[in-house]
Amino acid sequence: MSEMSDPTQKAVAVTASDSTSLLLNGQPPRAIYVGTGGNLNVRFGDDTSVLFTAVPSGTVLPIRPRLVMSTSTTATAIVALY
Repeated sequence: MSEMSDPTQKAVAVTASDSTSLLLNGQPPRAIYVGTGGNLNVRFGDDTSVLFTAVPSGTVLPIRPRLVMSTSTTATAIVALY
């Protein structure tokens, strides 16, 4: 089993969706990469949602959401890192 401090082993392009889960083998991603900046609306496993505003292009957010919501998300080129 890998540790959170280990390098990521998989990257998956994300299409923002209010219903498509990011869980892979039951686990959320280790981080989210935002290729083209904007707002990023995410939902975590406990059903709390957070809108990150004005995320710069090329940012890696060390967050573990279960969804990247399409509602209010304007950022693009999003990648989930596992």
